[in-house]
Amino acid sequence: MSRYTGPKYRISRRLGVSLSGTGKEIARRNYAPGDHGQGRRSKLSDYGTQLHEKQKVRFTYGLTERQFHNLFNKAGQIRTGVHGTNFLILLETRLDNIVYRMGLATTRQQARQLVNHGHILVDGKRVDIPSYEVKVGQEISVREKSQKNVYILAAVESQFGHLPFVEFNKDALKGSLTRLPEREELDGDFNEALIVEYYNKLG
Repeated sequence: MSRYTGPKYRISRRLGVSLSGTGKEIARRNYAPGDHGQGRRSKLSDYGTQLHEKQKVRFTYGLTERQFHNLFNKAGQIRTGVHGTNFLILLETRLDNIVYRMGLATTRQQARQLVNHGHILVDGKRVDIPSYEVKVGQEISVREKSQKNVYILAAVESQFGHLPFVEFNKDALKGSLTRLPEREELDGDFNEALIVEYYNKLG
């Protein structure tokens, strides 16, 4: 299954989550497309609720279904911790997401493009794979030729702080993952247990 490239506002309203990071699409119309704000939406089945949660997290991080499912299976092979929490940690430690968390991009999609186009270094070496798993202590930086990139500079100027497991040097345009995140530091709107239930039912 390919990555969705259609209107983000429509998907945001359907799933009830802001994919742009601005929240504008939810604020404008806080009902699903096609509902027109009228009447009461039908109650989802258990399967529908699980599917909805899976899609919400998948679209938030911008993964294809295959990428998402493969990462879920990888999380299940980790012997310590909780499957769902480990899954969210793997999503958070993708290179594109760390670039986003550091404030080098205003959206995860923009962060993915920065990685794809070779603007990002890991421990001084160019890595153009958005799914690259960042390890604790690895240095993430902007290559010298890209340090005047207007999109990167605009993102850095607009940043409003970082999560406690990420550090960033604004002047040097570099930072790192200082430790793995705790569950309470991640999105509280996600119910990863529903995703575990969804894939368990699929077998």
